[in-house]
Amino acid sequence: MSEFDINPFADSNDNPFNDPSVTQVTSSTIEPVDRYSTFPGHASDGLTNPTTPASAFPYQPAVLQPSTVPSPQATATAAQANLLRQQEELEKKAAELDRREREIQNRSQTGKENNWPPLPKSCPISPCFYQDFSEEIPPEYQRVCKMLYYLWMFSCVTLFLNLLACLAAFITDTTHGVDFGMSILWFIVFSPCSFLCWYRPIYKAFRTDSSFSFFFFFFVFFFQVVIFIIQSVGIPRWGNSGWLSAFEMISNIAVMAIMIIVAILFTICAILSVILLKMVHSMYRRTGASFTKAQQEFSQGVFTSKTFQTAASTAASSAAQGAFQANN
Repeated sequence: MSEFDINPFADSNDNPFNDPSVTQVTSSTIEPVDRYSTFPGHASDGLTNPTTPASAFPYQPAVLQPSTVPSPQATATAAQANLLRQQEELEKKAAELDRREREIQNRSQTGKENNWPPLPKSCPISPCFYQDFSEEIPPEYQRVCKMLYYLWMFSCVTLFLNLLACLAAFITDTTHGVDFGMSILWFIVFSPCSFLCWYRPIYKAFRTDSSFSFFFFFFVFFFQVVIFIIQSVGIPRWGNSGWLSAFEMISNIAVMAIMIIVAILFTICAILSVILLKMVHSMYRRTGASFTKAQQEFSQGVFTSKTFQTAASTAASSAAQGAFQANN
C-alpha cells in the first residue's frame, strides 16, 4: 500500500506542468485572450460628444413620385376638349353674325331712320348714316371702333384750328395767303373724305366682318398716316401749321405759340393713327380674313349690284342692236 501513498505530481522531472513553456505562460502578466473584451466597460470615455442613436434622426419613408409625362389617353382628351372649345367659339361667332345680319335686315325692312350726323329736326338736311356701336359692332371691337371715331373728330378739330392759325399768320403777314387758302381746302376736303374713305369702311368691316372693307381701310388709312406726318412737319406754303411753319413765325410770338399748339395736335394725330393702325391689323389677323376672301367679296358685290346689272344689260343690248344693224 505504501506505493499508492506516493504523490505522482511531486517535484520530479516527470511533471508535465514543470515544462518551461507552460510555466512562462502561467506566470505572465499579459491578460489572457479569453478575458479580453472588445467592448470596454465605459465606451464613451474616449469620445468628446455622446453619440445619438440612429432612431433619433427624423426620416421619411420613400415615396415614388408619379410620372409627369401625360399618358396618350390624357393627351387625346385634352385635344378633344380644345377642339370642342374652338367649335363652341366658332358657333358663338356665327350666331352673333347671324343675329346682327337679321337686325340689319329688320332695320332695313322696318325703315329705321338714320341718326348720323345728329342734326336737329328743323334742319332741312337729314342724317345720311345709321350708327350704333352697341347694336352693330361686336363687344370685342367696340373700343377700337370708338377710338377711330374719336380720332376722326380730333383730326377735324385740328384742321379747323389749323385754319385759324393760318388766318392769324395771314393777318400778320400777307405773304402767308397761300397757307390760309390751302388750310381752307384741307379742312373742306379732308374732313368729309376721311369719314367716308377710312372711318366708314372700318365701321363696316367690324360690323359685317368684311375682308374687302378691311383691305380698303388699310389702303386708305396708310395715306392718312402719311398726311398726318406731313401736317405735323408743316412745310411752308402747304397750308399746315406744323413745326417748320411755326418756327418761321418767330418774329411774332403770339402767332408762333398758336401754330406750335396746332403742330402738337398734328403730331398727336400721327402717333394715334400709327397705334390704331397696328391695333386694327392685329384684330384683322384674328378674324381669318384674307386677300382671296376680299376678292371674292368684291366680285360678288359687283356682280350682284343692281347698277352693274343694269349697265351690263344696257351694254349687251346696245351691242346686239349694233350687230343687227351692221348685218342689215
